[in-house]
Amino acid sequence: MDPVEALRRIAFLLEWRDASPYRVRAFHTAADAVRALPAGPVDAARARALHGIGPVTAEVIAQASAGAVPAYLARLEEEAGPRARAGWGLVAAGRGDCHLHSDWSDGGSPIEVMAEAAAALGHRWAVLTDHSPRLTVAHGLDPDRLRLQLAAVAAVNARRGAGGLRLLTGIECDILADGSLDQEEELLARLDVVVASVHSGLRSEPGPMTARLVAAVRNPHVDVLGHCTGRIVTGRGRPQSRFDAREVFAACAGSGTAVEINCRPERRDPPDDLLAMAAEAGCLFAVDTDAHAPEQLHWQSTGYARAAKAGLGADRLVTTWPLGRLLDWTGGPPPDRGR
Repeated sequence: MDPVEALRRIAFLLEWRDASPYRVRAFHTAADAVRALPAGPVDAARARALHGIGPVTAEVIAQASAGAVPAYLARLEEEAGPRARAGWGLVAAGRGDCHLHSDWSDGGSPIEVMAEAAAALGHRWAVLTDHSPRLTVAHGLDPDRLRLQLAAVAAVNARRGAGGLRLLTGIECDILADGSLDQEEELLARLDVVVASVHSGLRSEPGPMTARLVAAVRNPHVDVLGHCTGRIVTGRGRPQSRFDAREVFAACAGSGTAVEINCRPERRDPPDDLLAMAAEAGCLFAVDTDAHAPEQLHWQSTGYARAAKAGLGADRLVTTWPLGRLLDWTGGPPPDRGR
């Protein structure tokens, strides 16, 4: 077994068990680090010399590099049972990612680097969703800069040619206090995918927050509701926003707007109870990394673990859809979007 696959599968299974996000992230970090090792057997001591490798991950690497299924992985799979193994199939079914950032806003890498990283994972498409102008701390894109970015994405696709990954145009657009969107309507209409998220006033009263979210998800330009509660579960943390989740998810289901399953370890948004509520409401979902660096694209597998635990199949997950179906959905009228 390949050490990278073994480490990623362990991260998936730890997410399945609701392990600490720090623990899950440690296995993703180790999977990134192990790429520096040559092919063939590697002993644990040599693996430990790499930054980010601890005693448990080193032993996994040593066993996998020798062609064995690591004992830790085998134990986790046995304890998790067949549902978890079926859930790993969702990872294999993934076709793309609706939410990633570049150095045009608060990401750390150029557009082409992010596209190459997504292609290396086997994605058929990925959506560039840098921030909108109101989020000045993230160097959000005003209309002029967004127009320039549309041309830059077209140039990246032209250089990559046909037959590989298609980079789609998009934005993570701030939902303003009245539920309107922080970008010119003409530009929103030109984008392939619009992710709408709240980044301000996260501690608003439930009534205004509910109205704000409902207005946004009913906007015909909005395709995905991003990290709906705004919570942070690591470090000092941040409490989740308060709103009528049943009303918001009913609006998502009615308009065909997908609810994002945000894969960032510090977010895990929505929480499990709201994820179950959105599933019961009949919502579509986008399993998104919200990646700000190439290595963060690997976090998607842990989002698929949460989707599998919630009983969601690939048909409800727009990130498993082929490109043509995705674009039919984002470009179609609301009655067609939930199909």
